Amino acid sequence: MATTIQHVVFPLDNDPDILPLYADPETWTKVGHDTVRVSALAHMDNVLSRSKARVPGGRRVSYASYFNAFPAAYWQRWTTVDEVTLTVTTTGAATVIVYRSNAGGAAQRMESRLVSGTVTSEFVLPVKNFGDGGWYWFDIVADDGDVVLEGGSWSTDREPRTQGNVSLAMTTFNKPGYCVETLQTLAAETDLRTEIDKVYVIDQGTEKVSDAEGFTEVAEELGDQLQIVRQDNLGGSGGFSRGMAETVRAGKSEFVLLLDDDVQIEPEGIFRALQFSRFARNPMLVGGHMFDLLDKPILHAFAEVIDMRYFFWRSMFDEQIRHDFRRTNLRQTPWMHARMDADYNGWWMCMIPVEVIKEIGLSVPVFIKWDDSEYGLRAREAGYPTVSLPGAALWHVSWVDKDDAYDWNAYFHARNRILAALLHSTHHRGGRLMSNSRRIDLKHLLCMQYYAVDARHQAIRDLLSGPDHLYPTMRSRLPELRARAAKYPEMRVIRGNEEEMPNTNEGKRIYPPYPEQPPMGSRLVAFGAISAARHFFTKPKPKNIDHPQAELAKKDAAWWRVPFLDSALISTADGSGKSVYRRDQRKFRRMWREGLELHRQLELRWDDLAKEYRRRMPELTSLETWEKHFGTRED
Repeated sequence: MATTIQHVVFPLDNDPDILPLYADPETWTKVGHDTVRVSALAHMDNVLSRSKARVPGGRRVSYASYFNAFPAAYWQRWTTVDEVTLTVTTTGAATVIVYRSNAGGAAQRMESRLVSGTVTSEFVLPVKNFGDGGWYWFDIVADDGDVVLEGGSWSTDREPRTQGNVSLAMTTFNKPGYCVETLQTLAAETDLRTEIDKVYVIDQGTEKVSDAEGFTEVAEELGDQLQIVRQDNLGGSGGFSRGMAETVRAGKSEFVLLLDDDVQIEPEGIFRALQFSRFARNPMLVGGHMFDLLDKPILHAFAEVIDMRYFFWRSMFDEQIRHDFRRTNLRQTPWMHARMDADYNGWWMCMIPVEVIKEIGLSVPVFIKWDDSEYGLRAREAGYPTVSLPGAALWHVSWVDKDDAYDWNAYFHARNRILAALLHSTHHRGGRLMSNSRRIDLKHLLCMQYYAVDARHQAIRDLLSGPDHLYPTMRSRLPELRARAAKYPEMRVIRGNEEEMPNTNEGKRIYPPYPEQPPMGSRLVAFGAISAARHFFTKPKPKNIDHPQAELAKKDAAWWRVPFLDSALISTADGSGKSVYRRDQRKFRRMWREGLELHRQLELRWDDLAKEYRRRMPELTSLETWEKHFGTRED
């Protein structure tokens, strides 16, 4: 009996921006090195339903798209599926053509059928020659009259390793509207709901999801399938760990799917991730990609890895970052056809087998940042790899308009990165991590971001204190960091409606004639030395302290420009206000010396700290330990 593993789907809402993710009716060509559209033929009125679309007479539509092509390379590498059947039902006179690609993106015609009337066409396709990459897809070429794609699917006759269901765990902090919208989308997916045992909403906020508009109705529709869990705010790691714990304790599901709160889901992505997990040769983590909720055709990264030299997360290739499907679709993007093997997947959408949780535990207790990447590395070391599955994705509020490297998040970025390195780095003393961390300190200091350095230094002090600091700081560290921000003038955001913005010392906006590009190589070394000497040995001019020396947009306030200034009025990333950054020679000297000493201590104690953190981590990530710290909110 055939099992469907992927449906042909179309957008849930009438949004023309995301149509290129589902179909590619455009005509493309090459101009030099650039791919350009010769004609744009995409129209939402040709989408007739969730599974049905029109191909206008005389036109050709390719379903070589992110959500409707079949990522054969991933199924060959990780699952037991070695053959798929593409089923396409059409009404009208047309030609249905099936293609495959290789790892370089070259298209190869596999088979074609002439169809007329209402016809169901089946194409049996081997999944055997996609070792390095490649997809399957189909095109429909309409004759003179319109053709309707009535439906399509990809299926297999192979037996899955397991037929177990999934529970969903969504953690949230004061984003009830997003959560209700996700629940409403799930409630409408009656077929998908048969695959879901429970939907856990881990509510850690003061704005309760249960009080949000629309909750009562959707809760009634979902019934016993929905469970709201109220607990203290323990960040993402605490919320997701609670979702894992609830799933394990319930003893019903074989998988738990972690979902962030500020997302819009594509339900088909959940189905595909579950089917992939069921057919996987061995248990593994299956993650979904992230599109930008505020700019929906933008994919943030295709596969993410940890660069072990610096122990820092990155996309496998730079060209994968913020890929815009309006500019190039799957057919025009050669790198997207190569199979990419990830080290981890973000917990905006990640499916984890329950047996993995039972073996390696829950998240590290770190509040936020690096919990997902650390878990991916921990799982891999235990023999459970991660795949970021193309075609399984959602839309998430991106970090483009956030300042989280400069505010209290700087603490969690620094501490959790170093903690993960202590647990998993394969290099002596973390490789280049310590030198990179010192450079980050210097960069912040040269940009007059003294609060960020203060937070980073607290992070190192906590790490030096040993593993026992982790659980106590889950509740205490964030309020302490927020209180400490009051001591730093650059953390005060001036909003236009509250008071008049300060003038620059020339009474107008200034665009300094500084370099457009950052210095590299020997020029970078010289830049660092000269800038550090200026900040260490010279005092800022009084007039520049009284009035900002320049006004800069956030995008212009680059680390290689700001160090030339004594002060600056700089916009926040989200454009809601501005902050005044002032050079402080005494703070620079004190923090630089402090940072060098803290990093020296960390390097000297690295081996002993790594041994202790690794020894304690099974206990600290255990279900039993976490359950002692969840707490319950009754407000």
